[in-house]
Amino acid sequence: MALTAASLALIPLMGSVLWPDSSVPQLRDPDALSLVLAALCTLPVAARRLWPLLALTFTTLPDLALQALGHSPGLRGVAALILLYSVAAHRGLALSLIALAVTGLGYAVGVLLSGEPASWTDHVIVVVLTMLCWMGGRSVRLRRAYLAELVDRTDRLERAREADTRAARAEERSRIARELHDVVAHHVSVMTVQAAAARKMLAVKPDVARDALTAIEEMGRTAMAEMRSIVGVLRTDGPAELGPQPGVQDVPTLVEQMREAGLRTQLSVEGDVGGAAEGKERALPPGVDLAAYRLIQEALTNSLRHAGPAARAWVTVRRESRELLVHVEDDGRGPAAEQRPPGRTGHGLVGIRERVALYGGVLRIGPRDGGGFEVSARFPLKDR
Repeated sequence: MALTAASLALIPLMGSVLWPDSSVPQLRDPDALSLVLAALCTLPVAARRLWPLLALTFTTLPDLALQALGHSPGLRGVAALILLYSVAAHRGLALSLIALAVTGLGYAVGVLLSGEPASWTDHVIVVVLTMLCWMGGRSVRLRRAYLAELVDRTDRLERAREADTRAARAEERSRIARELHDVVAHHVSVMTVQAAAARKMLAVKPDVARDALTAIEEMGRTAMAEMRSIVGVLRTDGPAELGPQPGVQDVPTLVEQMREAGLRTQLSVEGDVGGAAEGKERALPPGVDLAAYRLIQEALTNSLRHAGPAARAWVTVRRESRELLVHVEDDGRGPAAEQRPPGRTGHGLVGIRERVALYGGVLRIGPRDGGGFEVSARFPLKDR
């Protein structure tokens, strides 16, 4: 509306100001029709947000009529530049090119209809102003599209980061569950065997029962300490204080515990199988070191539970040039399939398979030739 008011106010002055030389044809004095047409040249600017191209087209028609009648179009040129900028800034390339063509065509036809003399300098100025408005609008549109793409990319990255965080948390929960199962299954099984021995020997041999109860107490403390170390990562009030994870270097202690629990176990270690915590050049990778320990722990726990009171077990750990061999076998009767609920398998064996597969190993679990049960795994080792 302000542009329309300014245009109508300037129309009476345009003839004498722009062409004071009497040799130049003067514009006709404004009348009611010319004022209406002049208002129609600038009023469509109000619709530049909704229909900029349509508004630009509507400004061209009354402008051509005014120039054909010899009247001044007022500030129609300013309105055309504003609408051209609006089309370029808010519409696609095709529509902006159409708007540029409409503007140029309207100017050319208007020059022909008006019959007013114009130098090449005037034409160049008009073309430069038109192109500047068009290029300015296109630059604004491209910048808006670029910023929108940056915002969209930021949103996608944030969603991807959240998805990665959820996956990492799920993986950590799975790892904690697997570690807890191994710890609880081993220590509770040993404690159960020790408690049964203590109950049987309590009246006959109190000293043996006392030793069994002492072993149960130590095993319980060990289990609690290890479980606190594992679940420490779930704390939210501060960083967890985690102790070192067990490894192959702790297998002798594990074998000794199984002997105290009543399973006659022999250990054979071949090659340099130093744990990851010892800082040796040929130290085992931490993941393989822990996986091998958990495999031996689970296998001996199953032997203790299922092999029978007179069974023996053998543990072999051998490091070769490019692989680590872990072999656990017993000569007992093995797990009694008829005592298990149908359709269910132990989570321990599933956990062993996951651990071995995680590090590209090969696992064999099944009956042993000549009776008993065996668990054998080969872990590939990379050259250091």
